[in-house]
Order: sequence, then C-alpha cells, then structure tokens
Amino acid sequence: MSFLARLALVAGLTLFPAFAASDASLLKRMCTMNNQRPVVLCLSGHDPSGGAGLQADIEALMAQGCHAAPTVTALTVQNSVDVSDFRVLDAEWVLAQADAVITDLPVAGIKLGMLGSVQMVDTVVQILRRLPHVPIVCDPVLRAGGGGALGKDEVGYAMRERLLPLATIATPNLPEARILTELPNGTPDECAEKLLPFCQHLLITGGHGDEHEVHNRLYSRDGTSSTFTCARLPGSYHGSGCTLASALAGRLALGEDILTAVETALTYTWRTLRDADRPGKGQYFPRRLPLDFCP
Repeated sequence: MSFLARLALVAGLTLFPAFAASDASLLKRMCTMNNQRPVVLCLSGHDPSGGAGLQADIEALMAQGCHAAPTVTALTVQNSVDVSDFRVLDAEWVLAQADAVITDLPVAGIKLGMLGSVQMVDTVVQILRRLPHVPIVCDPVLRAGGGGALGKDEVGYAMRERLLPLATIATPNLPEARILTELPNGTPDECAEKLLPFCQHLLITGGHGDEHEVHNRLYSRDGTSSTFTCARLPGSYHGSGCTLASALAGRLALGEDILTAVETALTYTWRTLRDADRPGKGQYFPRRLPLDFCP
C-alpha cells in the first residue's frame, strides 16, 4: 500500500482496492479538503431514514468538494418504503436559520428541495432575494420515492410561478413536470415548452419511465437542448432526485458552466445508484461517494 493510501486510511477514508494506486487524485482531494470549500445553502426537508432530504444533500455536496449549510423547511415521517406524514416548519424558524447562515458564510450556491406548503414557497422567495447572484437549483419535490405526497399540487404551481423565475435550473422528473405544467400525459418536450417561460434552464429526468435506457433532457430558454442517455438500472431508489440536484448545485457553486455541471452531476448520480445498497425493506439508497471512488 502506498504512503498516501495509508495516510488516507488513518484519516478515516475508505479506499477501494482499485484506487490504492491513485495517489495523484487522492492527494488532490485531500488538499482540497484543507482549503475553503464553496458553501451551498440547502433549503429542504429532513428524512429520518437518511436516504433523501437534507442528509442526501450533505453527502452529495461533500462528494463534490463543497460544504452544505442545511436549513430545515419541513420534518417528515418516512423510511425506505414511503412517507406517512410531514410537518412544515414555521416561516420564522426557516428565516432565522437562513439568516444565521447568510450573515456568516459566503453562500456560493443554493439547492431547493421539499418545501411542503405555499407559505414556505413565499418564505423561500424572501431568502432567495437576499442572494440575487447565486446559482439556484430547484428540485420541485412533490412526491416521495414510494409515491407518498410531500405537498399538494398547488405547492407545485406556486413553485412554478414564484420560484422558477428566480432559479438557474429546475430538475423535475417527468411526473413532477406534468404536475407543474398541468399536463397529465405531457411529453418532456411539451412540458418544457410550458415551463421554459418560467425558468432559464430545465432538466427533466427520465428515471420514472420503463425504456431500456434513461433519457435525461436539458432544455434552455435560448432554444438549445441536450439529451444525456444512460443505462437503466434495476430497482427503485430513495433520494435520487435529491442527490442529483445537490450534486448539480455543488458543480455550479464550483464555477462550472451549466452544460458541464449537468453532465457531471448526472454521471455522479448514476454511479451512486449503481453502487446503491438496501438498508431497509423498501427502496435502495444511493451510495454518495466522490466520483474518484466510483469508477
């Protein structure tokens, strides 16, 4: 075992055998850990199972070399099977949490997840207006992985009307895009046409289909579009959307352009799903290790 590999083990890092010789990559990551990491403000719900929500945000952002500043918007009762209840926090508590972060840390990116109520949408708008030049990734969380509701449809409409115009990019899956557009059977192209007047960029993910390959489609207001295709993995996953949106927020906070950030975040997320494990009785949890550890 090389000296750097032994040093990493002493520091508490887990190395796979295939990476024991990757000293240059390991050294770069260890050095980055000693420098200031971009701060990403996460406004999302808490999942006690740790598969989704703020814990997913924290893990995915750490994997990008960023620091997550988690501001809790809602508490949920959920596990790997489904969500059974949730409670949205008082606006004052959320504003106070965000203020504590903003007045102390240099926020370089923002990730929005579960908000749960129209009032919380308005609360988050207040927060975003304090950070007008920071890239914002909006993950319109309306359903848990098991299918349970995490907010009524009017929450989605409020996000569409009031949050998407402030966001850099929105990352709905196709079922969420159909709710946002009020097109129950809308295609990705049809949903994009209706949503792009509200947001600069739109990434509609294709993980909920049944095709052999997954097609993730990026649309931009200037009329350009790109499709990222990957192999469909077996199984069902808890927290995949949170993982993608957080990774994307991290890449943007690091200064990547939108196309590069989307491609990197999608590649990272696919690898976390490929290596996922199943700690409970329901869905698999993404294994959110850095890309360096996921060949």
